[in-house]
Amino acid sequence: MLNIWNRQLDGTSQAAVVIISIAIMLAGGFLLTRVTKRLRLPNVTAYIVCGILIGPYCLNQIPQKVISGTDFLPDIALAFIAFGTGEYFQIETLKKNGKKVIAITLLESCMAAVLIFVLTYGFLHLNLAFSIVLSSLATATAPASTIMTIRQTGAKGDFVETLLQVVALDDVVGLILYSIAISIAVASLSGSGFALTSVLIPIGKNLLVMAIGGLFGVLLMLFNMRRHSTDNRLIIAIALLFGYCGVCAVLDISPLLGCMLMGAVYINMTHDEKLFRQLNYFSPPILLLFFVRSGISFDLGSLFRPSESIGSVPLLLIGVLYFFVRILGKYSGAFLGCQAAGKSRKIRNYLGLALIPQAGVAIGLAALGARTIGGEMGKALETIILSSSVLYELIGPGAAKLALYLSGSYTNNLEQLVEVPETKENGEEKSQVELLIERIQKIQEELPEHTVNVNEAAFTEAAEEQYRSLYGQGGRIQEGSPIMALKRRR
Repeated sequence: MLNIWNRQLDGTSQAAVVIISIAIMLAGGFLLTRVTKRLRLPNVTAYIVCGILIGPYCLNQIPQKVISGTDFLPDIALAFIAFGTGEYFQIETLKKNGKKVIAITLLESCMAAVLIFVLTYGFLHLNLAFSIVLSSLATATAPASTIMTIRQTGAKGDFVETLLQVVALDDVVGLILYSIAISIAVASLSGSGFALTSVLIPIGKNLLVMAIGGLFGVLLMLFNMRRHSTDNRLIIAIALLFGYCGVCAVLDISPLLGCMLMGAVYINMTHDEKLFRQLNYFSPPILLLFFVRSGISFDLGSLFRPSESIGSVPLLLIGVLYFFVRILGKYSGAFLGCQAAGKSRKIRNYLGLALIPQAGVAIGLAALGARTIGGEMGKALETIILSSSVLYELIGPGAAKLALYLSGSYTNNLEQLVEVPETKENGEEKSQVELLIERIQKIQEELPEHTVNVNEAAFTEAAEEQYRSLYGQGGRIQEGSPIMALKRRR
């Protein structure tokens, strides 16, 4: 039946093939989240598994020309991720614990990168270009899994604040190290050796596109100062993000650092968090397609055979060793960083456990690296990151929850969640039932008034504003609206 479906697709127009393929990717990714939700797993896991199932190594439902034609998805998806990361770099926030957090982040990121490089190049004797790029990817974490766990548990305190700041800075270190690593790797593979110019020129290009990204952030601020309606602000932001990605594609440079600087410049000049909420609510379908496509590109067969382009070690063994050594690097680096920064024992002992997840940024960088390096080496790089990311997403949220619990950031003990007086005004002791009722009432009072997702609320507000601009409050077409102007022209 599946073969009949594929033959039927081959006989249809290219537009129909693309549309149906995208529908399959979106529907399949969504349906699998219904399964992972019951298993308390993040959506990213569902998307990657969906891609593997509908890809060429299982059901083979997506034609190769569609996979090749969506080669731009990693750039677009990572542009949204990087721009959103820029929101965390508000100057006021960084001034509070900036030096301590930077010290912790540098140590835990660099320790993971160093240990992976020693493993791959020193012990396994793999190709230098492959080893150095894989080492740079080991630095990145997955903030979504960590933030989701914090929200579910309601954790608070110094541990949580430190964790959020480290996770935000973590990907910045990863992006910088990746930019340097890919420059060295390309120079190594080109046979030009390690001439200083072959490394400095790509780094110079990255600095140039970062400056352009900052300029785009200023442009975004200037456009939004003209009091555009909320929906138009969203259009302008997406247009500038896409335009910047196009500039980077022309220069053959990753858009990540520039998009992050674009977001940082915008948030510090405007303090407008609502635009980030709107983009966060708009981007899930794009991110879903990106992760599903990554799963489609996952070569299951290559895991069980060595790749001649990188060495004689099977990818499965490299992936397993990468999985455990990266965890060791993250934990030991976070431990030493917290000790150097003078953090408390609980933060020092358990912060590394919460830094295990790895998904979005690492997968995106692996896709960019695979495209830049090309060939079997590029496929091997993407295969290792994808397979390990699935494992990290399986154990990451549980490890983060354990770290939050052991650090005392949250508790399941009702007596410790809220404090209520144990005696009445007349001095009489309250019964256990009375204390329980008062604690429940106090918890209810502290709950937010509504449970609408902030991203959804911002996006809905934009839609409602657009509706009012067209139809007014009463549902009729409003004077001066675009529709009324079009009617008059007719």
